[in-house]
Order: sequence, then C-alpha cells, then structure tokens
Amino acid sequence: MDPKPQPPTKPTPRPDEPLVDVFGTKEDSEALVVQGLLDSAGIDSVIVSLDAPQEVLPGVGGVVIRVAAENAEEARRLIEEYRASAEQATDDDEKEDLSGPAA
Repeated sequence: MDPKPQPPTKPTPRPDEPLVDVFGTKEDSEALVVQGLLDSAGIDSVIVSLDAPQEVLPGVGGVVIRVAAENAEEARRLIEEYRASAEQATDDDEKEDLSGPAA
C-alpha cells in the first residue's frame, strides 16, 4: 500500500523573525482586502493598527500590513499588480461612461 502524498508545507514562521511593512492605509477595509490577496497567494501577514491618541494627534493613524522579510518582495509585487489592474479597470469604466452606452 502506497503512502498518501503529503501536500507541500509552508515554512513555519519563526516568532523571532522580524516583520516588514509592505502596505499602509487609513482604511481598515482596504487593509483587509490586501490581506486577503496576500493570504490567497500563501503569504502570511498581520495587520497592525497605528492609531494615535486623537486628542493629541487628530487625524493621525491608520493600519499597516506586515509580512516576514523573506516574503516582502513577493508581497509588494502582488500588491502593485493588484493596484495596476484596479486602476486599469477604473480607467476602462470611465472611458465607457464618457462614450455613453454601448450601441
């Protein structure tokens, strides 16, 4: 009887490994979308709040996404590709709006 093939395992993250900021925003919802993008690519990430006391620094804060240093380059590439495709889709929608309804 052949043993069942095991799925490839991801490297176990080390708790002492430094994390690198790869994305920052003021919107939690945007951070969650980007985290989902990274998650779907198999890149573990954490969202860290940068909130400052509003009575001291009003309007300062936001969130950043951090990944293991070894995944930072790939994460930044995925985020940039996602942004480029989103901008392209927005441009296409604007062109369609300007030209009117399709005949």
